Amino acid sequence: MFHRPRRVQLIAAGLAAVVCGAAATVTATAEAAASGCRVEYAVGSQWSGGFSANVTVTNLGDAVTGWTVRWSFTAGQVVTQAWNATATQSGAVVTAVNAGWNGTLATNGSTSFGFNGSWNNSSNPVPAGFSLNGVTCTGSTTPGTTSPTSPATTPPTATPSTPVPQTPPAGTVRVFWLKPTDVAYDQRYPDGIGGVMREAQSFFRQQLGKTFKLNSPVVEAVNGLHDTNWYINNNCDPNGDRYACVIFNMQGELQQRFGLRNPDSRWLFVAEVSAEEVGKSGGGGQPGWVLLSGHDADGAAGKTEPMPRWYGGMVHELGHAFGLPDATSTDGTCMSASFYGYPNCTFNQTQKNGILNGPYGSFLS
Repeated sequence: MFHRPRRVQLIAAGLAAVVCGAAATVTATAEAAASGCRVEYAVGSQWSGGFSANVTVTNLGDAVTGWTVRWSFTAGQVVTQAWNATATQSGAVVTAVNAGWNGTLATNGSTSFGFNGSWNNSSNPVPAGFSLNGVTCTGSTTPGTTSPTSPATTPPTATPSTPVPQTPPAGTVRVFWLKPTDVAYDQRYPDGIGGVMREAQSFFRQQLGKTFKLNSPVVEAVNGLHDTNWYINNNCDPNGDRYACVIFNMQGELQQRFGLRNPDSRWLFVAEVSAEEVGKSGGGGQPGWVLLSGHDADGAAGKTEPMPRWYGGMVHELGHAFGLPDATSTDGTCMSASFYGYPNCTFNQTQKNGILNGPYGSFLS
């Protein structure tokens, strides 16, 4: 069901810092692999007793197939929940280890993870330093068997660094991020949306004993044919639901360019567009489709509210895409407003049966 999502008031403005060094060098033996890293740490929201932060780590050295990021808090902060990584804490030292799907980091490759934490309501400083696989992140590299290239200092603006997805087999959930012509490419969007989809995939398996398939890579990044203003205003009733113009203009373009149908027995679709009128965000799900505007895309990229909000929202909308209606009350199920409390929501037995026996139940395995 299409609806305008509820807003969450943020108490404090975001805090961001880039942790790097201009001239520091990490020593290594001549025969060792080149190593080095850069970390960006950003507090996205902060409230009394709690905060949400995002960590982006860039590997400047040789490719790695598993990563561990460590840092130390200096003001008593405590990690309470993490996503896209497994985080543990001993005293002030936090250790974050890759999830099963994001352990590989190519040279100049980046990954992001986030966490919720507690603080003392007085001081919440950026950690003093970070390390990747035991190497202090200084923003430079140690020479090794190969010569590292200089990394970009800002998110990429033109060419995606992820492989181009191939058309997936029937029975797959296809995921699109549509970028208008006046929006710069930002790898955080396909990475973040992919992370949200994997979390939803895991939740479905936990609840149903089976789950849906995703493409590889998960997100098909699409260069839109129009600018942001077009998606907001094309064929739009000025007195109607403004957010609906954005998501249906996106849907129409995707259908035309990729030969998609509504509904489509071959695939189930999740589509997000980086466009919306200020104060008019929204989206929702209908059989076969989840359609979301810029606010949800920003959230998946780690730029707004804590990630559990977006995990719960995706589970809710996928429920609609698999054929479920909204719950009639806030009843603890993810098809009610209880999804805002994710992961503390579930599918009840009636909802499980509705998904398994619904029009896309055969997509689950």
